Amino acid sequence: MKCIGLALFLGAVCATAQAQQATITFSFENPQLQPPKYRITLHQDGTGRYEAAAASSTAGVDVPTSEAAALTLPAIDREVKIADPLLGQVFALARSHHFFDTACEAPKEHTAFTGKKLWTYEGADGRGACTYNYSKDPQINTLGAQMEAIAFTLVEGQRLELQLAHSRLALDAELENLQDAVKSGRALGLRNIVPTLKAIAEDQNVLERARKRATALLAAAGGGAKE
Repeated sequence: MKCIGLALFLGAVCATAQAQQATITFSFENPQLQPPKYRITLHQDGTGRYEAAAASSTAGVDVPTSEAAALTLPAIDREVKIADPLLGQVFALARSHHFFDTACEAPKEHTAFTGKKLWTYEGADGRGACTYNYSKDPQINTLGAQMEAIAFTLVEGQRLELQLAHSRLALDAELENLQDAVKSGRALGLRNIVPTLKAIAEDQNVLERARKRATALLAAAGGGAKE
């Protein structure tokens, strides 16, 4: 009974500690992109969630029309993890910018629409929100782009899962696209899709070239094809 009581107590302590953590949310909307909207909620310990609206996974991918319906990305709600240095940079940015309780939009006449971005902060030390298309603050733009890169990786992970199940021949091109995005900095947080990359790398029914690409991406993520 004492063990059970201790477990319940520790569970309550952990839940309380998480509830007291400062939380930052990055939201993005652009109806011309896939997915059209998503948000990443991030706690100070690096845990968080990614939530996105349903989208087509065939945008920019050459697959037969007959397979398009099977490759529609469903809405997603999943756990994510973000590590330092990005984790620390995001929270440092919030606290150095009045918890995002500030106007951060650049003059609209100078920029094209690239998406509506929203940073929000909620914590015992303060709260605030900042909405922009393009910010007058380069730090906000840079960290916003990095959050977009994490979302890009998660969408790629979804696409790869569906292609592994329905269209293995499309995997090589998709993995090449992901490799290019990693090299250019448009994709971050590969650790969040390690299970998918492992499944591809270890599937003998997948083309060898695609399996090699998945293995290379696992190395970049710090994971291996084998446990």
